[in-house]
Amino acid sequence: MLDTLLYPLEWFVAAIMVGWHKLFSLVGLPEASGWTWALSIAGLVIVLRILLIPLFVKQIHASRRMQLVQPEMQKIQKKYKGKKDPESRQKQQEEMMELYRTTGTNPMGSCMPILLQAPFFFALFRVLNNLDDIARGDRGPIGFLTKELASQAESSTLLGAKLSSTFMGTSGWGAAKWVAVLLIILMSATSFITQHQLMRRNMPKAALEGPMAKQQQIIIYLMPLFFAISGVNFPIGVLIYWFVTNLWTMFQQWYVIRRMPTPGSDAEKKLEERNRSKGREHKTVTMDDLRKENEGKPKTRFQQAMDRAQEQAKAQQAVKSGATPASAKKDKSVKTADTSTQVSSPVKENVRPAKAQQTGPRNQPKKNTPRAKRKKN
Repeated sequence: MLDTLLYPLEWFVAAIMVGWHKLFSLVGLPEASGWTWALSIAGLVIVLRILLIPLFVKQIHASRRMQLVQPEMQKIQKKYKGKKDPESRQKQQEEMMELYRTTGTNPMGSCMPILLQAPFFFALFRVLNNLDDIARGDRGPIGFLTKELASQAESSTLLGAKLSSTFMGTSGWGAAKWVAVLLIILMSATSFITQHQLMRRNMPKAALEGPMAKQQQIIIYLMPLFFAISGVNFPIGVLIYWFVTNLWTMFQQWYVIRRMPTPGSDAEKKLEERNRSKGREHKTVTMDDLRKENEGKPKTRFQQAMDRAQEQAKAQQAVKSGATPASAKKDKSVKTADTSTQVSSPVKENVRPAKAQQTGPRNQPKKNTPRAKRKKN
């Protein structure tokens, strides 16, 4: 089942890698060199990230909206702080959903590019992990990745380490383990710098307070540990893909923070100073701007889902408190009307009419018969 689902992505990943490999070979790089295949993996990252640019722009807007509504969210949380009864929790949830609805904010919007990259990441992992099987002929070719190219990629080395080697899969401290450690360190460093500049330069002071900000700060320091634990099981080719992806994200994030900073952040103050020095007008986005921008727009799928969840929560709360939900009241009134209609309408019952008593000579007692005479005696 998993092979069937991931095969189209594996075919796409293999086609992009082979295309870049042929391009670098035409330029003059050795076909069997590990550097040529490493650059092909980097080319795969470039193609994927270019395709994800529209989603990245949506992610930036969603992230900015979430940071702008942080002060309002903190006000709602302080308002219901310490209140644990179901009614207060329900009202808090309703006010949070109303805030999301009026400002057009989607908390899940910033996660979409990461979620879409995950299938390609696993597809690349499976392609690199199966190079040896394809080279031996135990598995068929994947699109343009033929048996000859798979054998060439599997035998190619980067700083003495094969692209299909893993840290845990090699014995002794050879080249494979040193290259894996180097890539894990580079991955951790680029990820830390990206998150650190996002937290310190592109977030207002209000967003740096509260439990959510503390969780994000903890994640910044836990990410290197996560890379160290998971990276030891991945092939070196996958580590190259991961490092180049983090490097792209770091420079892309730097560009966005410089050109489109979050209102109220230190990066916005620096942008305002640059604009004033060049005689340009600086405009700041506020909560009122978000509400005006969202007025008259049709509801998104996220907002429709929030409305349905809010209605279900109200119905459950009404059932718990003993009240009858509006929908149930409508059904009850309809049933009552039907019942009254049935009672007022005459009902014809199939009742058998009683037989009339016959008064003929057959039902009269017989006289002067032998049995009657014996009874008299």
